[in-house]
Amino acid sequence: MYRLWLQSFLSVLVLSVLTGLIYPLTVTGLARLCCARSAGGSLIRSGDTVIGSALLAQPFDQPRYFWPRPSAISPQPYDGRNSGGSNLGPTNPALFAAVQQRIERLQAADPGNPLPIPVDLVTASGSGLDPEISPAAAEYQVARVARVRGLPVERVRGLVAAHTRLRQWGVFGEPRVNVLELNLALDTER
Repeated sequence: MYRLWLQSFLSVLVLSVLTGLIYPLTVTGLARLCCARSAGGSLIRSGDTVIGSALLAQPFDQPRYFWPRPSAISPQPYDGRNSGGSNLGPTNPALFAAVQQRIERLQAADPGNPLPIPVDLVTASGSGLDPEISPAAAEYQVARVARVRGLPVERVRGLVAAHTRLRQWGVFGEPRVNVLELNLALDTER
């Protein structure tokens, strides 16, 4: 019986060290060697100041900026320490009310916009922290951002195109625009 307990204890100890220490350190080390920027959080800096991460949405709500997908995280939207969707089903009245409120906000910010509102501007992602919007969602906002900033529409549209990422390896995902990177590029425009 003692021998069985000793074998069990040693098995747990060895597996704990392997899976709880050696494996995570090895994977972290390889990640830092192979893709250091992503492993470090894809931080975006201005000088020595960290502005944000290319992997997490930032709260932009001024008309002069492109707006990200809504965040369903509560009580603090876009909180990187927390993530999650609303878990409201498509027939839930609360989801319908939230979407309607977001539609009204978009229409109030740009009342003359004839384009249909893309779904990713009125629905939260599963994580509530999605840093990217579709090119259609960016296009919907181009006229408003150009008007408020006093820039030509084609110049703003060019910035959107320059910050649009295509499918990874031409196959995976959808074309997308990182909102933080686009807004930072806008801030450097004169």
